[in-house]
Amino acid sequence: MGRAGATTRSALGPAVLCAVVLLVVAMPQQARAVQVVHAAERPKAVWAAQVSGASACPGRRVRTLTFATGSVLVHRSGGYVCAVTVTVSGKAGTKRQMSVGVRARGGRAVVDSGSFAHRAGPVTVHAGNRCVWVTGKVAKSSVGSGWILC
Repeated sequence: MGRAGATTRSALGPAVLCAVVLLVVAMPQQARAVQVVHAAERPKAVWAAQVSGASACPGRRVRTLTFATGSVLVHRSGGYVCAVTVTVSGKAGTKRQMSVGVRARGGRAVVDSGSFAHRAGPVTVHAGNRCVWVTGKVAKSSVGSGWILC
């Protein structure tokens, strides 16, 4: 290519950049539309876990407790245990009575309850090497873990 090709490339550069920026701005809505279409095919617990996105709790997820109207996501980092209750896909966005609680053996429960649209929590306790009891509730359905992570 000679000088003419270089001039054409430099003139097209800003136009291509503008087109890419427009596509990037438009893509999140298309991506959301694709998620909604495929959400019906996913199990409710998996969808509920994905609604929370980047989890509000640090560490790695060690348990997912599912029940009729939601899920409790339990995370552990060091000696700390953190939990969040999320609602199922069909009711996300509607305020409902929700709660999440974590109790280390020998300690008091830490509870977050109220009327929430998407999630209750996070609640964190220092468990060390002790067992924990995790509870979650959305509307009238609830779950209790029993003593876990011993």
